[in-house]
Amino acid sequence: MAVFPGLQLNIRDSTCVHSRKSPPAQKIPHQHTYQSTQVSTRTRNADINSVTHEPADYSNSFGSTPRQFPVLQVLTNGEYDLVTFDPRGTGKTLPFQCIESEVEAAQTLLQTPLGNASDAAVGALWAQGKIVGQKCKAQLEETGELVGTAFTARDLMKVAEVLEEDGLLRYWGLSYGTALGATAAAMFPDRIEKMILDGVQNPHEYYHALANFQEWTGSDEVFSAMFTGCKAAPENCTLAQNDNTAAELEQRTWDLLDQLKREPLVVAGTALDYNLVKGSLQNALYGIDSWPGVTTILDLIFKNETAALVEAFTTSIGSSASESSLELLRPLNALHGIQCGDRTARASTLDEFLPAVEDLYNISRIYGDATVPSMAACAQWPYSAKERYEGDFQVKTKNPVLILGNTGDAYTPLVSAYNLSSSLEGSVVLEIDGYGHASTSVPSSCSWKHISAFWQSLTLPKNGTLCPAEAQPFQNVTWADVFAAANTSSAGTSKRGVHAASKIGFLGRQA
Repeated sequence: MAVFPGLQLNIRDSTCVHSRKSPPAQKIPHQHTYQSTQVSTRTRNADINSVTHEPADYSNSFGSTPRQFPVLQVLTNGEYDLVTFDPRGTGKTLPFQCIESEVEAAQTLLQTPLGNASDAAVGALWAQGKIVGQKCKAQLEETGELVGTAFTARDLMKVAEVLEEDGLLRYWGLSYGTALGATAAAMFPDRIEKMILDGVQNPHEYYHALANFQEWTGSDEVFSAMFTGCKAAPENCTLAQNDNTAAELEQRTWDLLDQLKREPLVVAGTALDYNLVKGSLQNALYGIDSWPGVTTILDLIFKNETAALVEAFTTSIGSSASESSLELLRPLNALHGIQCGDRTARASTLDEFLPAVEDLYNISRIYGDATVPSMAACAQWPYSAKERYEGDFQVKTKNPVLILGNTGDAYTPLVSAYNLSSSLEGSVVLEIDGYGHASTSVPSSCSWKHISAFWQSLTLPKNGTLCPAEAQPFQNVTWADVFAAANTSSAGTSKRGVHAASKIGFLGRQA
């Protein structure tokens, strides 16, 4: 567990021993020792409570939350300690790592194409999914059944207890963190003091379907918006500096992907194939800050400017280029361990599995084939989590939940936010009119106002509230810009939030 307070930090390493308690009906005693970094105030104000933050992916929270810490501190008015921990299966908490060899990890990555990369890809992925399940069962037989979301929800409540406050949960969960948060809310509704679920996965599909079908219903619209935004800002998007319309640029991109299936482009000794280029496009849909880079790559490919293309791809890949195959594989292994164990649906044969694949392809052209590798593993997963939440999420929490959704989220569409809200009594959906995954990717003074009001006094926006966003495609507006503008006007924004932004150092800087 790590604690990130507001303004005065004292950092130390510590070893924690945490007893993992199983449900009363089962005997699964398990004690886990893990290394953590704790950041604590030198003199802690007894009136300050903590917010547990769970970031979006299956890697580790200690890497994600510190990067977001300054923005989160302002959005919570600088009035909370921020706490994070690695959910089971990730980081150092019962890490779900089925492969220990760098060579084997590299081979696994090479054998994991996108589902639509070729006519044979789905069959190969079906076989690979079975192999992955067998390896994971053999490698992690003792702990593999203990990393499910219901267990992690119990851990989450244990975190609330060991903070020695009031035992109530204050939580901000993104993406998978919304499935975890919804599970915790359903299992412990009377202990939910303040909860934001941000970038919502449909929890019903998460537990009970062969795939997260609803998750990709907005992906193609966001992909199209990238080209529309490019044409609207030609001064900031080199791809727009020709006579093609936005629709024509998008079609050229689809034609390129089809061509790369048959004939990869060789650049400086590297094959730019369908998997690499489409994977880059898929990753760019996380947020508009990636759109200038990926549209530049498309422009250079169309112009056949090889030297510049190598530099652009190197910049786009960034730090991931230095990661080992084992490091790159860890989030996928964690996803297998957590989601496959949580999921109830299975398929006995490839023929039984194929209709789900076709449904995904029909739902999203840009993202439909991206999740086939994990789907194939989950459909054949050889064991289940020792505890699953099996309810319907129809609960009334101690205090209503605030649910955040962006108008254009390629990974967790707004419809899933409303789906979950219909189950959690009294919850309210705040829609943010921008493109990106979860609210933190869309700087908006309006969302800041409502989020800070919620953390300050449990004030909820009115149903149907739509927040405009300062951050628009190809305009490079950051949270620092939003905070600085609020300091100038202070209209409609939290004075405490502006004060926090000033203390943390946002005001007076350019980005």
